[in-house]
Amino acid sequence: MTTVVPTSEEDPVLSVVRFTAEMSWADAGAETAEPEVNRLCVEAQKCMIEGRWLDLVSLMLASADIIFSKASEKDLECVFTIMCNLVKKPESLDQVHEMAELISTKIIQQPNDKPALRLKILFNLYNLLENPYSRFCVYLKSLNLATAGKVTEHILPSIKKMDNFLKEWNLGVKDQRELFLAISNILKENKGSTKDSFMFLTKYLETFSSEDASNMNEAKEDAARAIVDFVRSPDMFKCDLLDMLAIAQLEKDAQYGPVYQLLKIFLTQRLDAYLDFEAANSALLKTYGLVHDDSISKMRLMSLVDLGLNESSQIPYSVIKQALQIDDIEVESWVVKAITAKLLDCKIDQMNQVVIVSRCTERVFGVHQWQELRTKLVTWRGNIAGVISTVQANKITEDSTQAMQGLAIR
Repeated sequence: MTTVVPTSEEDPVLSVVRFTAEMSWADAGAETAEPEVNRLCVEAQKCMIEGRWLDLVSLMLASADIIFSKASEKDLECVFTIMCNLVKKPESLDQVHEMAELISTKIIQQPNDKPALRLKILFNLYNLLENPYSRFCVYLKSLNLATAGKVTEHILPSIKKMDNFLKEWNLGVKDQRELFLAISNILKENKGSTKDSFMFLTKYLETFSSEDASNMNEAKEDAARAIVDFVRSPDMFKCDLLDMLAIAQLEKDAQYGPVYQLLKIFLTQRLDAYLDFEAANSALLKTYGLVHDDSISKMRLMSLVDLGLNESSQIPYSVIKQALQIDDIEVESWVVKAITAKLLDCKIDQMNQVVIVSRCTERVFGVHQWQELRTKLVTWRGNIAGVISTVQANKITEDSTQAMQGLAIR
């Protein structure tokens, strides 16, 4: 196999053009191939002299498919390293962006052929670019390539740095949507990344505002998916989905209305409401892959949280038994499960058959919850001010007493 070895006698770019041209015309015979190879080399050299870097990249990419099918991975990496470095040549950022788009678009055209190598080439191109938006475009293509080529394990480490990337890229709403949804879809297929997938899915849904009424329809399917993901998750018990317009549009939707109702039950109601819903919509729940027993278990925990929020701080065993629809001997085990899941801070009083609750996790945290928090903070601030005033008054009294005692001793 021929290997690209740049020497001082020929520019590396021309070496690559010659190498790819010879490989492309290898089956045509020497008489036909040699003139074509020379023609391409002359054309490439002319592009370099005239500074037509975009045309040069186009010329080099013309034989990319043949190179991918015939060249070794080492040669491929060498060829595209030299090609990608051409983005450092133009002074115009627009031209650099066009070159990056041209290269990255070609790279992702056959994602099932050497996908890991193609991804490596895109990462190399990304690192050579200075324009943040050009970098974003290449990264987005990397996500699509990783998904189509089933090599998402190579892209996962970069997702952990997404907060830093977002600060650098400074994206508009449309690009944010595409990015967040692509990341969520990748993480969804990765075992152990369910919560992260859900987080990026909610980020995607949050980008829709009242001004996006015409675009809101495109989010319906993903909004329903977010609801199902939340209901299915065994360790997610709170979310802000009800406050999102992309979710709210489902309430009166013919297809997704029942899914919205299911979310409302899980976030605002108790087990009895879920059981009524399941009885009327069992086929729908199976369609979304929701397991009835798992949903009951989660709903029991969420019902217990609701008791802690809306009943007195002392919840009788009998109330828990009724709300969770369990036997007497199961009450304490379900309370322990809620404590383990960090949904409750409480004490179990076996003697008096009550659960004494000191803290509960809010299932939703919307405007009402913020208002309650504000009220508590105002009260707390007033109490602290009262304590400070009392301490200062006592200190003044103590100082006056000590002064009087000093006079008396004299």
